[in-house]
Amino acid sequence: MIKLGKIFKKLGPGIITGASDDDPSGIATYSITGAQSGYSLLWSALFTFPLMASIQEMCARIGLVTGRGLAGNMRQHYPKLVLYLIAILVIVSNTINIGADISGMAESAHLIIPIPAQYLALATTILILFLLIKLPYKKIAASLKWLTFALFAYIVAALVTKQDWLTIVKSTFLPQLTFDQNSISLLVAILGTTISPYLFFWQTSEEVEELEESGKIVKSRKIQIVTKHELKGMREDVTFGMFFSNLVMFAIIATTASTLFVKGQKEIQTAAQAASALTPLAGPLASLLFAVGIIGTGLLAIPVLAGAAAYAVAEIFSWQEGLDKRFHKARAFYFVIIVSTVFGFLINLSGINPFKLLFYTAVIYGLISPILILTILHLSNKTGVMGKSKNGVLSNTLGIITFLIMTATALSFFFVR
Repeated sequence: MIKLGKIFKKLGPGIITGASDDDPSGIATYSITGAQSGYSLLWSALFTFPLMASIQEMCARIGLVTGRGLAGNMRQHYPKLVLYLIAILVIVSNTINIGADISGMAESAHLIIPIPAQYLALATTILILFLLIKLPYKKIAASLKWLTFALFAYIVAALVTKQDWLTIVKSTFLPQLTFDQNSISLLVAILGTTISPYLFFWQTSEEVEELEESGKIVKSRKIQIVTKHELKGMREDVTFGMFFSNLVMFAIIATTASTLFVKGQKEIQTAAQAASALTPLAGPLASLLFAVGIIGTGLLAIPVLAGAAAYAVAEIFSWQEGLDKRFHKARAFYFVIIVSTVFGFLINLSGINPFKLLFYTAVIYGLISPILILTILHLSNKTGVMGKSKNGVLSNTLGIITFLIMTATALSFFFVR
């Protein structure tokens, strides 16, 4: 346990970012993917790993070098209209995601606790807001790190479920894709939930939070002094976080492919249904682990979603911001967190199918991510922004490939019928 604690102390925002990527929206998307296409899209877990790692590394580096979040950097280099549009997109999509996550958590908790899902959703909302407002950043970061253990539930579920490992290997290393509307929608959703806009803002801002906690930010400097050792540690943290995220994605697709798909259960309407549907096929342990994973990842992801929206808006309008600040010193920042989380809860009362919302949120992310990736590439290549720490050949190559692929899939979503 002591060694585990030491390892966790070394891990930074990368592991939280990677783990929060597997939020209930991601779980819904991967479950639908496995149920509808079987093992055939397992290759996407391997394929997206270097792409998402490269973009998140750029975001982390921007935060380390500039001492400002992504929106704060964009405010200095882009027109206000662009900033306002991005703020609206981030707030709306994150709020929808929060609402769907809360609903998915409540439904899954209802499988374990015999209390109406609406009451569980309300309790979850109050708990998350209380913790975000009352706890200092260090305790929030530590709590989020420990919540990543919930994701091991999906890895265990994949291992206790009978798998066709030969087909898994083939599907992982020999990509296959059918160019029809359903396959394209699935791919857009996968890309959107793995390479998500809210992660860009969160990663950059949390690197800044870490710098402020350590007292390394000098406000008078346009470019912060970052050592090779610090850059190396950041890259290891980001890479580990993204690898862990994609390993969980792989496990979820494999589990639902080996249970729901092979039995012809391709239509799943709720996150709880995805968990309970595994019981007769994979046993009560797999379904229980699936439900526990949804609850844990929701508790991990909702603070990240709300926090990412608050960072983006606060930096655009030059408000005091940061989870390290008390409520009375950053009221506007916390107001955004409260509003987005409360509106997310209210979505639960609208009667809209939350599982479909989770999936379509991933699709929305897939459509708007290319715009943000282009700005990240631009900022991370500007000498005036990054100094000597601007992108190298590998970063630019992977970044451009990511931009082109996400743009192509987004366009295909509209034109392939």
